[in-house]
Amino acid sequence: MTNPKLALIPSGYKTATVYSILPNNTDGDFAYERNGSATRVRKDGLIEEVVDDTPRLDWLNSDCPSLLLEPQRTNIQAYSENFSGAAWTPSLVTITANSSICPNGELTAYKLETTSSVGSLNGFLQITANTEYTYSLFVKADTTSICKIELTDRINSSDYYYGLVTFDMSTETLSTNLATASFDKLDGGWYRLKMTATSPNPIQGSTNAKIFLPEVGSIFIWGAQMEAGGYATSYIKNVDDINGVTRLVDSCEVASGLENVINQTEGVFYIEFEYLYETTTDSSTDANRDILVLGTASDISEGISIDNFRSQFRVFIQGSGMTTQSVGASTTGSSQPNTRYKLAVNYKSGDNKAYLNGSLLGSVQTGDVNFATDLDGIFFSYNSGSRPFKNQKKVYDLRVYDTALTDAELTELTTI
Repeated sequence: MTNPKLALIPSGYKTATVYSILPNNTDGDFAYERNGSATRVRKDGLIEEVVDDTPRLDWLNSDCPSLLLEPQRTNIQAYSENFSGAAWTPSLVTITANSSICPNGELTAYKLETTSSVGSLNGFLQITANTEYTYSLFVKADTTSICKIELTDRINSSDYYYGLVTFDMSTETLSTNLATASFDKLDGGWYRLKMTATSPNPIQGSTNAKIFLPEVGSIFIWGAQMEAGGYATSYIKNVDDINGVTRLVDSCEVASGLENVINQTEGVFYIEFEYLYETTTDSSTDANRDILVLGTASDISEGISIDNFRSQFRVFIQGSGMTTQSVGASTTGSSQPNTRYKLAVNYKSGDNKAYLNGSLLGSVQTGDVNFATDLDGIFFSYNSGSRPFKNQKKVYDLRVYDTALTDAELTELTTI
């Protein structure tokens, strides 16, 4: 197999730049932008806040870093680290500040404790009706290992939940009602518990997130987050803003100048990645959830695009004077979040194909390929009105080859 002409394996960066290891000049370096701070998980397992335009090399649940790219999200849970703050009301529980080392390495986690059979800490939320939300909380066992979270609406002086999860940290088991849930396992005994549910329509009264202790004992808590969307993104600190604190979108691209690096008539584009898919039935927002676009900033419709549409990976090739070549789509339901994928697109007149995790995804043997220098940019997060950035992505490896590869080579390249 020939060496790639361009290779990005996330490792080196500076403000506003992610370095490619090939080519050995600056031609393949990616411009990076995010107008505001954000968090990542460092190699030592601690959560770290980084400043504007700092690329995030994230080590969560991996032995090697990925380039973390996320859409804009807002944490509407005020006092997200201060559980004695104005947004929180205890009921049959005591809360004690600075009781444990929290996931960012500071002594600021709270202890939540009850001597009653059931106690709760209620966090006020200002939400919109009939909207998908994801609530997340960092939790750690102490004298008990069970934590329950309810998202509630108050109706006729009583609270009714529209999403519930119970998490037993000793067995790492989840039970849910009207919700989906998962967790991330961090260092130091910490978990990030995540629950997604749809708010009621209409909303009847005050809405809360209730952190329950269903049995006598104590746990540690830190970093509460409520965000509109179908999955939890990286932690956003909200000191006290009841209207929410927003992390802005990541932008990462080589906008132009690659026409001499990328062969315009044949080659291979390869990407190793994970994604988190935001479920929706609205086709207008569900479409064009780009994983990778290779083309030109002046006309993004001409080039090669890889996207995820309703749990299918799709590959399209469109060049000057060409009709769109739909190279292939995965079987419905086969693309899964939090799963690492290797995908390669081979383009050449009469030999257009895509391989996914060692198997042929699809092929089109017709159509002349000549991009006429349309392939001069690479976009991880093209964010126009017609191609909105909807997916969170973790990128582990990107390569561009200037010659087509054989089926055996494509199989080898994409095998997990």
